[in-house]
Amino acid sequence: MPRVNRTVVLYLLLISSSVFLLFQLYYYRKYVSKPGPHILSRTGQLTSSDVQWLTVKSFLALARRFRMPLFLIDTAVLSLLSQDALRQRDRLVPEPHCGFLCTDRPITAFALQANQWKYDVALPLAAEQKGFELLELRGEDPRLASLDTLSGDDIPLHFLFRLHGYVIQVVFLYERSGNYLWHGALRLHADMDRSFAAFKQLEYGRHAGAYDRPELVLTVLDGLDVRIPRNVTRFLSEQRHARFLECRYRDARNFLQLYPDDSSPDAVDFRRKVKQLLHLAARTLARINVPFWLSSGTCLGWFRQCSVISYSRDVDIGIFIADYRPDIISAFTDAGLKLKHKFGKVEDSLELSFLSFDVKLDIFFFYDDGDVMWNGGTQAKSGRKFKYVFPPFSLCWAELLELKVRVPCETVDYVTANYGASWSVPVRTWDWKTSPSNVMENGVWPPGEWAELIQVY
Repeated sequence: MPRVNRTVVLYLLLISSSVFLLFQLYYYRKYVSKPGPHILSRTGQLTSSDVQWLTVKSFLALARRFRMPLFLIDTAVLSLLSQDALRQRDRLVPEPHCGFLCTDRPITAFALQANQWKYDVALPLAAEQKGFELLELRGEDPRLASLDTLSGDDIPLHFLFRLHGYVIQVVFLYERSGNYLWHGALRLHADMDRSFAAFKQLEYGRHAGAYDRPELVLTVLDGLDVRIPRNVTRFLSEQRHARFLECRYRDARNFLQLYPDDSSPDAVDFRRKVKQLLHLAARTLARINVPFWLSSGTCLGWFRQCSVISYSRDVDIGIFIADYRPDIISAFTDAGLKLKHKFGKVEDSLELSFLSFDVKLDIFFFYDDGDVMWNGGTQAKSGRKFKYVFPPFSLCWAELLELKVRVPCETVDYVTANYGASWSVPVRTWDWKTSPSNVMENGVWPPGEWAELIQVY
């Protein structure tokens, strides 16, 4: 039997040891040295948190390669970034190995600023090479829709990247003419895989949404560089009330074919003044943090014809009485509006009216009675009170005259309550005391209180 050459054995041992040391160095630099999770547990198995972290890490590397302008919008993760949540989390989990990005949900949501990115056809193949499955969901571009053009080009709305059972949702945010960001609803086509993701758990896409443009900051979460909204609390509040309703262009065009809009110089001038007044009212109320929505004829105009009713001669908005602030009047007068009348009181049937650009702005305050909501009206010369009753409603965003404004989400019910089932037929002669379908008598103000409750300027 030939004798083993000791030199050869020593060389083999040296080479094996060097390879092992290089492997250890590679492993340490790639995983252990990262401030994120330690990839192997004591049992040598990947945990679900490890897999989720690796999925996000791999996706962010892909996004950097294609220069995708992303920021984190996942509410579960962002909620942990509030100071109260951080303190609570630190008490419960002193040293989490993946304390932010690894949630109990199989989905992590990011937003993409669409105006800053051009789609690269190489993305799907690159994603596939990293092991991702990609589902692209597209829809019509509402920015190109109008009364003349009823549909726009298809644009990306949502991308879903899936790896190891985890899904990364990318929500495309587009700039709209009202200086806000918009995303579309997520709708599956008939031939799409409905088991691709837990669609009911997606936080974005059930409805279209609208957001103010957030200021972003770069931070490090679980060892990964991620951009997030600077004001996390505000963004989360916006997300809860972001539902957006698109103007119904097809129905509006059908309406205007039956009832052509007034194109006279007076009507054109009125629409211009309404736009100025509505923008001014929105800025004024935003400064004092009072939300409002389009009401009465202004709401009907948006819903029925995607515009204002030229013969209405005023602008109507609603405010919940819970949002009333004593400085509302001074805020409007400081903005250059003239107080025309003040009826009622905070506890009952408050109504304000201002004048600007020769157009009246009526502010109706709404009261919540549980099963109904209502606003009041007052006849100045008699002291008679009236009540206008609506079914309960919530608020959505919409766009009118290049302005992001709120409207009742249950718009059909709201408009029908006010104008009856025939709301789609124009009525030029209107008596606010008898014409509305939901008006009812509500007593008379005591004559001794008229000086305080019925103020006309």
